[in-house]
Formats: sequence, C-alpha cells, structure tokens
Amino acid sequence: MSATDRPRSIRSFVTRAGRITPAQQRALDELSARFCVAYAPAPLDLQALFGRSAPRTLEIGFGNGDNLVSLAAAHPERDFLGIEVHRSGVGRVMLALEARQLSNVRLICHDAVEVLERQIPEASVDEILILFPDPWPKKRHHKRRLIQAPFASLAASRLAPGGLLRLATDWQPYAQQMLETLRAVPQLENLAAQGGFAVRPEERAPTRFERRGERLGHEVWDLAFRRT
Repeated sequence: MSATDRPRSIRSFVTRAGRITPAQQRALDELSARFCVAYAPAPLDLQALFGRSAPRTLEIGFGNGDNLVSLAAAHPERDFLGIEVHRSGVGRVMLALEARQLSNVRLICHDAVEVLERQIPEASVDEILILFPDPWPKKRHHKRRLIQAPFASLAASRLAPGGLLRLATDWQPYAQQMLETLRAVPQLENLAAQGGFAVRPEERAPTRFERRGERLGHEVWDLAFRRT
C-alpha cells in the first residue's frame, strides 16, 4: 500500500466550529472562485493554476494568514500556495488578498497531509513553511504531531532540488524532535551553523501563535533545511 492509498486515522489538528464573521463568510461565498482550490486526489498543474512559471512557496497551516499575505505582497515575483483547515482563517486571508489586490496566492482548505500526498506534485515547490504547528504537549498526544518521519520525507519529496523547508516553534521539546527528525531525512541538509537551529528570517511576519508565545516568555526555535 502506497502513502497515497493509506487511510489516515491520526490527524495533527482538531477542527473547531469557530465563529466566522459576516465578512469572512462573504469572502468564502464570493471570493473562493478567485482564490481557492478545491481539494481533489489528483496532482495540480501549478503552472496552469497561477498562469505562469515562477518560484513557489507553500505555507502549511497559515492560521490568520499574516505571514502569507505579507510575503505575497513583498514578493510579487513569487507564487504562494497556502493550506489551512479552518474556514475562518481562509476567509480572513481572502479579504486581505482582495484589499491588497494580490493575485499570486491560492488557498486550499483541507488536511495538509492529504494535500501533500495527493495534490502537490513531486519536486514542484521551492519553499515549504511550517510555522508554529500544534505542539501537542501531552505525551499521549505526541503521535498527533505533524513533524514525524513519514511527513518529513513526504515534504522533502515535494521540494525541488535546492528547495527550502523552514519551520518554527516555541515549544522546546517539539523543536528538538523536529531537529532530530529532519536530520534523519537523507534528502535534507541542515543550513544552520553546526547543524543546530537557524536564525529567525527577518521577513517572517510574527504569527498569532508566535506573539502568544512571546507573551508567555517562550523562546522561538527556527529550523532551515535544503533539499539536496
């Protein structure tokens, strides 16, 4: 049984029925045709999706989208694909894209693992961002963490040669697990000095979870790996 045929019984997220504002609902109703891509178990033609050939960044779990929108505005020469399971976040990002008249972003509202397995072609993106994924701090929940060996290998396979995988967390035990997991992927090379944690990218917009961690006095750990 291949990875794409294997049924998923453990997910790294919990879908909550959060409040969707009237503006977010309007975006979901009126802007989805422009910015959203429906999930389907078939590889996307990313060049056709964006109507051009350009470097591509994929952000997994973009939350409220501050970083995604900031990067897209700063880099009109790049294309951005965002994956998020919460509809409120997708609606919020579409409102921002409409307000800033950005055309280089597409969104998928679905489980990121299934999207990577079935919808993202191999060696098709130049950068993957995974910022502050749920750390699932209780030991009995560690199996739900996104960054584990099968997913790390899957993400590496979707990077083009030389592509970058960037991660960040404010939960130290998870940071160490991430580092050990990614070090074990043969296709990935750690870009940090002495094989440790990386310097925070200056252009990364602080996410809601990063700001929350700062208020709680948490340190932030960044990782940067290259597809060899």
